[in-house]
Amino acid sequence: MKIKDLRINFKDSLSELYESEEILSFFYILSEKILGLKRVDVAMSMDVVITNDQLLHFINAKNRLINQDPIQYIIGDTEFYGLYFKVDQNVLIPRPETEELVDWIIKDYEHKKGERKLKILDIGTGSGCIAVSLAKNLPEAAVSAIDISEEALEIAMENAQYNDVKVNFIQTNILELDFLEERFDIIVSNPPYVRELEKQEIKPNVLDNEPHLALFVSDNDPLIFYKKITELAKQSLTAQGLLYFEINQYLGKETKKMIEKQGFESVIVRKDLYDNDRMIRASLIKKNDL
Repeated sequence: MKIKDLRINFKDSLSELYESEEILSFFYILSEKILGLKRVDVAMSMDVVITNDQLLHFINAKNRLINQDPIQYIIGDTEFYGLYFKVDQNVLIPRPETEELVDWIIKDYEHKKGERKLKILDIGTGSGCIAVSLAKNLPEAAVSAIDISEEALEIAMENAQYNDVKVNFIQTNILELDFLEERFDIIVSNPPYVRELEKQEIKPNVLDNEPHLALFVSDNDPLIFYKKITELAKQSLTAQGLLYFEINQYLGKETKKMIEKQGFESVIVRKDLYDNDRMIRASLIKKNDL
């Protein structure tokens, strides 16, 4: 089969499930993965005949897309903050909003490079995207990362090794900790924050595939992880240390108020590119003292 015929078949098979541009995006991602052809190369290779083995890979991928499997799980990796990360059903697929959180931290600290060795803790690391990206871009920092899932930590370790950074990974349930054994300059977390009542807003390819343990919290206590991490951070941040969160867009005010009640003096809510409340930075000292 020629590439041009494959593309037509691919679009026709998925047209009832996805928009045309999204189908083409899937096709070009798979073309690079299976055929080794970037988008511009595909345009110039329409009459190239693919092998039976390559065709089989496309058919398998197409069938998984029909089943609403995320394209990132199908190809086995994704890009985040300029780095590549292995992903599977044991970890959440990193989002652009989380890149914004990572960028905020890096911009806050990159001017301090060389002053002293930062100590960073990422709580609920999943694929390791936050911890690994910070370790890569703040190379003098000592980075640790916590997760409850052994399977997730195995993926995160692979991602740290692949991106040539050192991260100290720890398996533990953060809700069961009474204290952190070290002090940190930065504590960051993208914990579960989607309420059960918000499930109807979640696309099937996310709801049916990504780990619910990393996504959902009870409607009755949606800030459970934020409360616990803020309590631990209050005890374990250094004098000028900062706490960063990715947050539920509907609970920005509530999350800010809770953090302030814990004694944090400077709590800033920042919107993401879609104009949703998405990130918080908090300090135990007033902003003008930072």
